[in-house]
Amino acid sequence: MDHEAEIAGIGVGSGPNGEEVPAVVLLVREEYLPIFVTVDQARSIRGGLAGQSFDRPLTHDLLVEMVTEFGGAVDSVRIDDLSDGTFYGKLRAERYVDGEPEQFTFDARPSDCLAIAVRLECPILVSDEVVDAAGQPPETVDIDDDTAPPRGPDAHDPERSESSDRDDDYRYR
Repeated sequence: MDHEAEIAGIGVGSGPNGEEVPAVVLLVREEYLPIFVTVDQARSIRGGLAGQSFDRPLTHDLLVEMVTEFGGAVDSVRIDDLSDGTFYGKLRAERYVDGEPEQFTFDARPSDCLAIAVRLECPILVSDEVVDAAGQPPETVDIDDDTAPPRGPDAHDPERSESSDRDDDYRYR
């Protein structure tokens, strides 16, 4: 069975060697599901959550634009497997040909699924098996109540580059 999830925030967790690694934290079935991503993926997801636009589209923005221009739609994204610490996802899309829907399912990294889902506001689904294997009780994950993107003095400063390496670009809860 699948459950609809929402992004509770983007935080920082500890990687295998103790390094700080960004994680997208999903709230599903009243549990938190942290999914570690790269800094660039965290920035893309954060930008999508904030409704940020750039003069030139980022990869996820480009994909969304192409799919819709070609008459397609993304119905949902799904995180449906976890193997050896790696999450697996799928993106479900459809297009209409001669008035009839044609459905497609594409394998995708969960981080790409989430970056696309926040741009299209489509459902994020997670399988019971994934939540059972990696879900965390709320008391074990430190998430602030304010899950909105950062609102600091330079949060939307056009002088800041999207390729900045500052930790604050992805570290928020």
